[in-house]
Amino acid sequence: MIRLVNLTKRYGRFAAVNGLNLEVKRGEIFGFLGPNGAGKTTTIRVMMGILKATAGQVFLGGYDVEREPESAKAICGFIPDRPFIYEKMTGAELLRFAGQLRRVEAAVLERRSAELLDHFELTRWKDELVESYSHGMKQRLVVCAALIHEPAILIVDEPMVGMDPKAARTLKDLFRSLARSNTTVFVSTHSLSVAEEICHRIGIIQEGRLIACGDLAELYRQAHTANGSLEHVFLQLTQPRSPDQGADDRPS
Repeated sequence: MIRLVNLTKRYGRFAAVNGLNLEVKRGEIFGFLGPNGAGKTTTIRVMMGILKATAGQVFLGGYDVEREPESAKAICGFIPDRPFIYEKMTGAELLRFAGQLRRVEAAVLERRSAELLDHFELTRWKDELVESYSHGMKQRLVVCAALIHEPAILIVDEPMVGMDPKAARTLKDLFRSLARSNTTVFVSTHSLSVAEEICHRIGIIQEGRLIACGDLAELYRQAHTANGSLEHVFLQLTQPRSPDQGADDRPS
């Protein structure tokens, strides 16, 4: 469902994303990890067509994001790390607006809105202006808006920032439910425990390059360790390399 082919994004001489190749299957929850500045958010913004790639291609559901942007985006839901929402709308109005942009039929839109608001415990506030919502409530509303058209692919950048433990649990359960219904979920997060708990596979990016990818067992092998937590594996794989260690010393 998601395929990145030699994806590169440069700013002058600096490569924020450098020749990234990656495939994510239908119905898979894929975790995208990396240190600060590794290129995670830049990758996602290129995937969603917000930034233009310097080189390479992004395919979402078989659609080339650059050549077929409307078709690619139509099957995707996107939750950015810093979402912008119209705070002078009510929660219900915002979901209606999002659904109309996605060309969701009126009857389906009303049903989906009610289901999502109920699922995220926002029904009692649906007629209140969004500006009166707490940060966590706004985050939940953004998730509702991203799911209003039942996307085949959900791309999420730091989904649980500001959510209380109950809301975070609801979101993790939702990701699992979406995957069971063959929705592809691509999650970029700093929360290693979340990635370890819900992801089928994990990719680790550093300095714009994918340095490891696989399920937990494969990541342990690539880190040359047999035990420990994902945190241990992550720190092992992303530790600074001495000058005499070349690319061949990197786990593959």
